[in-house]
Amino acid sequence: MSDAVSPVTAPAPRRSIDLRAVAPFAALAALLVLGALVNPSFLGIDNLTNVVTRSAFIAVIAVGATFVISAGGLDLSVGSMAAFVAGTMILLLNAAPIEGAVPMIVLAMAAALCVGALCGLANGLITTLGRIEPFIVTLGTMGIFRALTIWLAEGGSIAMKSQELRATYRPVYFGDVLGVPVPVIAFLVVAAIGAFVLYRTRFGRHVMAVGSNEDVARYSGIKVNRVRTLTYIIQGLCVAIAVLVYVPRLGAATATTGLLWELQAITAVVIGGTALRGGVGRVWGTICGALILEIVGNIMVLSDLVSEYLIGAVQGVIIILAMLIQRSLSRR
Repeated sequence: MSDAVSPVTAPAPRRSIDLRAVAPFAALAALLVLGALVNPSFLGIDNLTNVVTRSAFIAVIAVGATFVISAGGLDLSVGSMAAFVAGTMILLLNAAPIEGAVPMIVLAMAAALCVGALCGLANGLITTLGRIEPFIVTLGTMGIFRALTIWLAEGGSIAMKSQELRATYRPVYFGDVLGVPVPVIAFLVVAAIGAFVLYRTRFGRHVMAVGSNEDVARYSGIKVNRVRTLTYIIQGLCVAIAVLVYVPRLGAATATTGLLWELQAITAVVIGGTALRGGVGRVWGTICGALILEIVGNIMVLSDLVSEYLIGAVQGVIIILAMLIQRSLSRR
């Protein structure tokens, strides 16, 4: 009688941890510890609330940038676009074509969203139909939007004239819902919608496919130009949403509004683990990247380690280091 041979069960494969997805959150935790060591007041509720609130503008814009970069594009015009959208919105508020503060603000918000979407559409169409590198296109529109803002402001600033409108609009930045600042709610909602669209919809899969390999995506029946154009429209809408929250903070738009926001948005996206070459997008990583940038600036202000005037230089170093780390992790 022969012995029965029991089948050999292969060991279950171990799930490898995606270091590029985990790294931003580990870096955020390390910064929180560093901030607490540098200054005990860093972990205070007021300070952390201020940090998260101030990061809302870049976080919202960076969600749009995640779509553009995931599809293999790039948008350098977001800062200038923000200034232009803010300027046109305030001019409309100052015109006050209808009675009542709330209806006027709602109309101006709708107009800002339309202007942002049209700016994004222009970037997308010039890039796709003109077959021009997005770097060149958005570098050109960056200058156009900034110049238009200066022209509208006549070299100065565009400020809200009506005190009633300013008082009514003020809670959009300074208000809160159940203790949570409105700007924080805004960027969490935008991030949640962005994550759902990118991860759970056919359009999101098409974005990833176009960014991974444009030719393969086209042979698979994906309308590459349409997908890329839509990502730029999403970017324009995100810029407009950031402006809706930004305008009540200062009540004005100037030639320097949104200056270097493009650097911060791209840095947040890269820190968050989105591949700059396209094909990989991480919305929640992007949010984490935006928080990291603001926390770094906050630590610099609360400590004497580095001058706060070097925040831009530090952000430049961060994006270079993030790219080096991303490249080293991709080789593993």
